[in-house]
Amino acid sequence: MDKAYNSSQESEIYELWQNSGAFTPIVPKNPKQAKLKDNPYSIILPLPNANDPMHMGHALFTIQDILVRYHRMLGQPTLWLPGGDHAGIETQFVFEKRLAKEGKSRFDFDRQTLYKMIWDFVEENRKLNQFQMKKLGFSMDWTRYHYSLEEPIVENVLATFKKLYSDGLVYRDEKIVNYCTFCGTAFSNLEVDHKTVASHLWYIKYGPLTVATTRPETMLGDTAVAVNPKDKRYKDLIGKTITLPLVNKEIPVIGDDSIDIEFGTGAVKVTPSHSLEDYDMAKKHNLEFVRIFDYDGKSNNNVPEKYRGLFPNQVRQMVIDDLTALGLMEKIEDYSHEVGHCYRCGRPIEPITAPQWYVKIDKLAKPAIEAAKTSQIKFFPTRFKKTYTTWMENIRDWNISRQIVWGPRIPAWYCLDCNPDIKLNFLDKNKEVVSGFYKDLKGKYSVEEIKNGLQSLVAPVDADFTVDHLDHCPKCKSTSLIQETDTFDTWFLSGQWPLSTLGFNTANSSKSSPDFDYFYPTTVMDTLWDILFFWVARMTMFGLYLTGNVPFKTVHLHSKVTDAKGQKMSKSKGNVVNPLDVTEKYGTDALRMSLVYGIAPASDFVVSEDKIRAQRNFVNKIWNASRFVEMLIDRLNPSKISLDIDKSKLTDADKNILDKLNQIIISTTKNLETYHFGQASEDLYQFFWKDFCDVYIENAKDRGEETIPILLTVLETSLKLLHPFIPFITETVYQNLQGKFNFKKELLISSSWPNEIKY
Repeated sequence: MDKAYNSSQESEIYELWQNSGAFTPIVPKNPKQAKLKDNPYSIILPLPNANDPMHMGHALFTIQDILVRYHRMLGQPTLWLPGGDHAGIETQFVFEKRLAKEGKSRFDFDRQTLYKMIWDFVEENRKLNQFQMKKLGFSMDWTRYHYSLEEPIVENVLATFKKLYSDGLVYRDEKIVNYCTFCGTAFSNLEVDHKTVASHLWYIKYGPLTVATTRPETMLGDTAVAVNPKDKRYKDLIGKTITLPLVNKEIPVIGDDSIDIEFGTGAVKVTPSHSLEDYDMAKKHNLEFVRIFDYDGKSNNNVPEKYRGLFPNQVRQMVIDDLTALGLMEKIEDYSHEVGHCYRCGRPIEPITAPQWYVKIDKLAKPAIEAAKTSQIKFFPTRFKKTYTTWMENIRDWNISRQIVWGPRIPAWYCLDCNPDIKLNFLDKNKEVVSGFYKDLKGKYSVEEIKNGLQSLVAPVDADFTVDHLDHCPKCKSTSLIQETDTFDTWFLSGQWPLSTLGFNTANSSKSSPDFDYFYPTTVMDTLWDILFFWVARMTMFGLYLTGNVPFKTVHLHSKVTDAKGQKMSKSKGNVVNPLDVTEKYGTDALRMSLVYGIAPASDFVVSEDKIRAQRNFVNKIWNASRFVEMLIDRLNPSKISLDIDKSKLTDADKNILDKLNQIIISTTKNLETYHFGQASEDLYQFFWKDFCDVYIENAKDRGEETIPILLTVLETSLKLLHPFIPFITETVYQNLQGKFNFKKELLISSSWPNEIKY
């Protein structure tokens, strides 16, 4: 063995593993029958953004690598299936920032051109994180790699939508959504960052009463004032009307138990089209909906003329000034409250009513809740079972519409002649933006010209549509059909990921692949707890809905890597650490060990350079100890190298180390089976460094060749136990020693997990 361990040889070791076929399990000819006998083990990788480099959080895929390496060594057919996510909103956002640097925007291109540009951009970068994952030693089956925009996967997604629609579980409605006017799309409640903002509470006189509000600008869209019916101050006003200032429109005073008597004056303005709470109240009391801000963020024709075409902050200042001039601004108080912000661009979200596509979630959620309660799916740590079920029991219908280009379009078609009130945005032949209703554009532009330059459309909520791609309208026989421009929420596609990647055929399940028959349901879903609802819940609902079976048997929620301030790493925060920079300096094994060593399950932790350096020292200790054992045996010059232990020659020191070796075999096995990776790694570290190196090897210096079987047995077994955690150093040492000593001629990755040593 060389004097020092050289981590630059890691790529050669990885190539050795990959070429050996160790990553690729073979599916038997009769997978359903063989499954019970073989007990295959499978994990689907939480697909990283195919366009983005990985950060330190992704390096925690190490946990999945530990599991699959361990189960391979147990002799189970083991699959770790990798993939990449097109990541709709995130990728388009990144691409639009690139366009902005060139002085361009998405509005300069029709959707087909923009889609092709983003596709090419992603393809330039898509192999980057595959390279990174290989550098980190992740033993994935690259022959089964999938990308979320592969044609069969997209076909499955469209088939699922059509099945949901035929089962009455998809509908289109105009509801209030979280809309980012900068990104130009709606977001789910889960995708909104709520930040505390220092602002004001404005007290405005509405005739006989005063309302308190944090958004004076939206008063132009008020359709009621609400008070608590138990509030004696306003009891006589309920059912009457008052005049809305600045708009001079009569609106009702309503009574609603949700109004907090202690907040402000106890009277609040109701703006149903720009507040989630007000939306629910308006539905309950059958109020009018008046949307005053459009999707571009500017005020529309539903406000008095002087306020039109302005952004909310501009309208706010004008409204404040006008109310003050009229003597209607009673007072202004400092006030801090939570405001929703776009999780991508960081700008304030505008709650807005918009026609969107929804999945009725109740029928899908009930079986998914039952699966958790009856332990069809087990959670670790177990506390997340309650978190999951509580959220699922309060789930709302799922908005699957996203107003972006990047991603599969919703398979719905509108007849323009049957729906003349569809609003279209497109580029004409001169590349000028045209925006208007079809009824006004018909005759001026051909349908082909509209389609070729199309950017987006907004169809009225009552528009007729078909989910079948027909040559003509089934109602009027017109050929002027145009596809919905909304794309699917990325989670709608990734929610079907275990099914799609294993070859489930949504349109015809009998044609599903042998992989699906053999590996589904998968064994473990390991991910971060913060996408428990985004992804885990949705995979569970789709798995049960489409197959009648859960997609995985166990959900393991791992720890979270944070920066020194305790913040999750993200590119938008600028606190990302490239794991390859660390591996270049300290080696991959040092980083991997630092990510699990001593970490409590599902905790937040910081990866410090001191900790990585300490684990690098441990890696060097393994190399130096192995090299010392080799040199010691060479010095003893035995006539025969054997791993057979002669019980009659065992000393107390020999028995002690073998006892401790058996204990570490038992504890490591138990800890891996129960997902206590931090404890397992810490125990192995202590055993190898202290019990084996500091005590046994040190004492073996003064002994004869009778120690050789003990030294080699403990060393070989330690390498096997450590291999799932630090695969490169252990494989390198094993390959160095097996030619010289009586180690089995094999790759460590393909070796068997150690049993207790009998002596």
